Amino acid sequence: MDFDFSFAFQPIVDADTGGILAHEALVRGLNGEGAGEVLGRVTRKNMYRFDQACRVKAVKLASELGMTSKLCINFMPNAVYRAETCIQTTLAAANRYDFDTSRLVFEFTEVENLADTDHLISIIDAYEEMGFDIALDDYGAGYSRMNLLTDTTPEYLKLDMSLIRDVEQYPRKQAVIEGVLLTNDRLGIATIAEGVETEAEYQWCRGMGIRYFQGYLLARPGFETLPSPYIPSDH
Repeated sequence: MDFDFSFAFQPIVDADTGGILAHEALVRGLNGEGAGEVLGRVTRKNMYRFDQACRVKAVKLASELGMTSKLCINFMPNAVYRAETCIQTTLAAANRYDFDTSRLVFEFTEVENLADTDHLISIIDAYEEMGFDIALDDYGAGYSRMNLLTDTTPEYLKLDMSLIRDVEQYPRKQAVIEGVLLTNDRLGIATIAEGVETEAEYQWCRGMGIRYFQGYLLARPGFETLPSPYIPSDH
């Protein structure tokens, strides 16, 4: 791979306790350039090496920063040819940098177009058998795959920011979110509202019983740092 990168970390806040559930590792350039700058250099040829390097770098930096919360690492399902084999580098990094593997959350995005959904389900099943948590990111955007919730059950589902934006003003968005919350409740999935930017968005989601939040209102991603979040009071 002919390029290097680093990470910013954004906290996911537990509104019930005021603590931090997890930090999501967000890829950045070495000088803090946005994710697009880095991901634009990922090709089919280097995808596997990039995916593996992301895991190692995220664990290393999280350990160096003294992270005690869970760590959300985004992975590329199309880069994983066999879950049990591809996880070995991650486990070795966690051991090397003294990071508890029970605090790892593997996050995949609903936006990614997968050629083989069965392959993704096999990865999720394998990771969960190993004791890792799974998060489904960007739910409600891109390639909708409801069958993922019937064939497997992630621990966390993150509502896409397109659903959250100005949700207090849009009854249709509210109806969709209410349906997702009912489904998650029945399946035992924790809901995370991501991309929360305003107090009104937060208060509406909080009123619906959502416990976990991520977004600029609470904290912007900190480049190679763990930012302290702002936690709104419940109205």
